[in-house]
Amino acid sequence: MMKTKNAGFTLVEMAIVLVIVGLMVGGLLAPLSSQLEQRRTADTQKTLEEAREALLGFALRNGYLPCPAISAANGLEDRDGSRCTGERRQGFLPWATLGLPKLDSWGHLFRYSVTPAFSDSAAPFRLQTPRDITIATRDAGGNLVAATGVNDIPAVVLSHGKNGYGGFSEQGVRAADAGSGNVDEKANQNPAGTAFITRGASDNASAAGGAYDDIVVWVSPNILYNRMVAAQRLP
Repeated sequence: MMKTKNAGFTLVEMAIVLVIVGLMVGGLLAPLSSQLEQRRTADTQKTLEEAREALLGFALRNGYLPCPAISAANGLEDRDGSRCTGERRQGFLPWATLGLPKLDSWGHLFRYSVTPAFSDSAAPFRLQTPRDITIATRDAGGNLVAATGVNDIPAVVLSHGKNGYGGFSEQGVRAADAGSGNVDEKANQNPAGTAFITRGASDNASAAGGAYDDIVVWVSPNILYNRMVAAQRLP
């Protein structure tokens, strides 16, 4: 009687198949991970744009800009009478007051800084009210250059990006500070909250300003004044 030949896979063949499948899955996961990261960045950028619009709307409604949030757990603005509690100018975006999401796409609270004269409800800002925030960027040669007028911005909102350096979790736990190579991200952590840097994301630690993934938006005084005048809130 003739013996039938086993038609199953041998261990070697199985191993080859598993290697091929592994390579295929690995090749698919890399683009998928990149797409997910792009989506997180786009979603965070969209929320920041909405935050800017919400700040403009708050100013139109009240005649001044909100104070930073009370805490990581309480998103109402931290106001004591007509001024921000303790004259505080920077902290978390007051998401509850503005009706916005609390966190960016990486689970960190949005940071917010406001020129004190613009958050004073007893003396609402006017066209001549001085601002004190400056935004810089880097040119093609890596040099710091102005992205806005010097001391010309009333308020700024930012996400500390994927790495979260300098950011805070929903529970108020601070992430690690930016390393010595993350020069521009370190500048954005300054508690004084009057000078910020915005530029394209980069993983290159040797680039001017170091690796960078913060996302920064600001309230233009010209747009703010235009909206206020159109709504007859100014002059």
